[in-house]
Amino acid sequence: LGEATMSLNRREFTATASLAGLALAAGSAQAAEKEASDPKKDGPSRSENQTLRVGFIGLGNRGDQVHDAFLQQPDVKITAVCDMYQPYLDFAAKKVQEKQGHEPFATKDYKELLKRADVDAVAICTPDHWHGLMTAHALLADKDVYVEKPLGINIAEGRKLVDLAKARNKIVQVGIQRKSSALCREVVERIQAGDIGRVSVVRCFHVQNETPLGIGSPADNDPPPGFDWDAWQGPAKEHPYNKNRGFYRFRWFYDYSGGQLTNFGVHYLCLIHWALGVSAPHSVMAMGGKFVNYDNREVPDTLEVVWTYPTKQGDTLVTFSQFNATGQGGAARPCEVEFRGTKGTLYFTTSGYEIVPDNITPNEFPARSPIDRALEQGYRKGSKPEIEPLKIAGKVLDGDHARNFVDAVKSRTEPSCPLEFGHRVTTAAQMANIALRTKQYLLWDAEKEQFTNNDAANAYLAAEYRQGYEWPKTS
Repeated sequence: LGEATMSLNRREFTATASLAGLALAAGSAQAAEKEASDPKKDGPSRSENQTLRVGFIGLGNRGDQVHDAFLQQPDVKITAVCDMYQPYLDFAAKKVQEKQGHEPFATKDYKELLKRADVDAVAICTPDHWHGLMTAHALLADKDVYVEKPLGINIAEGRKLVDLAKARNKIVQVGIQRKSSALCREVVERIQAGDIGRVSVVRCFHVQNETPLGIGSPADNDPPPGFDWDAWQGPAKEHPYNKNRGFYRFRWFYDYSGGQLTNFGVHYLCLIHWALGVSAPHSVMAMGGKFVNYDNREVPDTLEVVWTYPTKQGDTLVTFSQFNATGQGGAARPCEVEFRGTKGTLYFTTSGYEIVPDNITPNEFPARSPIDRALEQGYRKGSKPEIEPLKIAGKVLDGDHARNFVDAVKSRTEPSCPLEFGHRVTTAAQMANIALRTKQYLLWDAEKEQFTNNDAANAYLAAEYRQGYEWPKTS
């Protein structure tokens, strides 16, 4: 990727290109980064040829996808599976039998899985409100951990996990798979090399028209037969069963998730933090709500978030637009993330990216005058692009992220998305939710992880855990 750091005007690219060979180059770059990082010296050493025995906790929609990614790895053996819902548990166990030729230990109690000596590492893919507590228990059980994003349900929880993993000398990979993507690494290198100039604005979008039904407005009723709703709620506040609070749709309710901000938003912020070389914003504001109000969700159907990030080149404005009652795209090109630079704009999706140059004028902006209209009409005279257009195709693959975790565990080196990075990215999304719920413009102290101008906002930094599901003692 040495050539990838050169300015676009020194390259000869066609309008479209492939990523052939890029994965190998990105892998070499990641290996170099690993070699430079501090190893987890007290962790168990595993040879490259040794099989990593993994237990899976949570095998619903996302869990099944991550399960498939681990089953692709030839040196991984799924020794145990856990889910509170029997059909998911049976489906996962059958998949292991078919793909690996053995029957895994199956349980509805994740603590039973953590006790097993034939589990070296666990993958936690449960609803968000369980991520923190289960990761803490896994670390205390001496397991390495792959935990799906978002890292936790509140900011204080994430910091506790960072500290606990360090104390236990364990490898933890946060499930933001873009950090293991060659496509995303290429985007990051272009931004950091100045290929589109100084980036002053980054916008990201979650746009889909969900009207008129959305997720519906079902009445509270009985949970499915054999499904322990009380256990599923775990540390969260107790509520009557409603199917929209359960499988997959839990993301629309604040007791279990941060909505699309911590769902899609964390993915977008991962790329933004990485590309801008930042760890935290210094301010945030958010406006929105249930403006169309077509279902029984708690999170907004319409939302705009604005963060200000300090970078080495000066401040950068970052926005997140969630429009769930209208469907047209928010940018000039289809994209999830839009980086706007002084030389052009980069539009990113998980299937590729496009760079569109700006026409740059050599002239100073005129002082408009009624007696010399020709002056303003000639402002753009001689303007031309300083970079070439570019379009790259690629993919973001779960298998790459699983592979990176397996390699990190075996080598006892830092994975591509370590806890500190995952925590900081998740924190930025959670800050925005706090700004929305308090209806305040908030200033952030990244070192202390506190708001400096609003005590009411700081009350959202941590949460009480329901009796019987308290945070474990770690010392």
